[in-house]
Amino acid sequence: MESPSPAARIGAEFLGTFWLVFGGCGAAVLAGVVLSPDRVPVGIGYLGVALAFGLTVLTMAFAVGHVSGGHFNPAVTIGLAIARRIEWKWVPTYIATQIVAATAAGAVLLAVANGKDGFSAVDSGFATNGFGDRSPGGYSLLACAIVEIVLTAFFLYVILGATDDRAPKGFAPIAIGLALTLVHLVGIPVTNTSVNPARSLGVAWFAGSDALGQVWLFLVAPIVGAAIAGISYAVITGARGPDAEIDEGVANNP
Repeated sequence: MESPSPAARIGAEFLGTFWLVFGGCGAAVLAGVVLSPDRVPVGIGYLGVALAFGLTVLTMAFAVGHVSGGHFNPAVTIGLAIARRIEWKWVPTYIATQIVAATAAGAVLLAVANGKDGFSAVDSGFATNGFGDRSPGGYSLLACAIVEIVLTAFFLYVILGATDDRAPKGFAPIAIGLALTLVHLVGIPVTNTSVNPARSLGVAWFAGSDALGQVWLFLVAPIVGAAIAGISYAVITGARGPDAEIDEGVANNP
């Protein structure tokens, strides 16, 4: 089978990352908290937002994962490179594409949200991540760092395991989408859940200086978590030795 061209891989990563940010953050911004004319809550809440993020990854992994590997997340790209599932030469291109796509999705979401009188990306938080007074539950910097590292590491473990050549074939997008849903169910009250530097940056650009002042944590912590998983997965599961050659056709397709 002919390998996808670089342009196709970039296009697939752009589509998938855009969909993740627009669908997940859009669900939070537009549908997370909604009141009916009678002031009855009809929004989707934390559970709905968690499902939205999981469904974006599940659907795009099926749609374009066979083209680019379906990373849609700089932490995933770095974790897979560390685990020797993708060549390092692709990492800068993937990460740049993911950040551009996430920013484009944030801009489109802002244009939609601004269609409602009185909306403010700064005042609403615009689905940004945060700690301290910007954490949904008021959690400390340390607590937020821990949860982002742990959740990202386990998300990568699921990706690496579900796409292992020893795993059942064809079910990886389902496992990974459900894992991302679980990650959000745990993480939303703490940090609003990042586990994805591109997702964090894509909306932080538009939410003011306070959001941008805290976004560093959501660039660093997910990468640390992904690196932990990338380094340790093979050791824990006996997947293959550290000297194995990279095979981009095996276990690289979330």
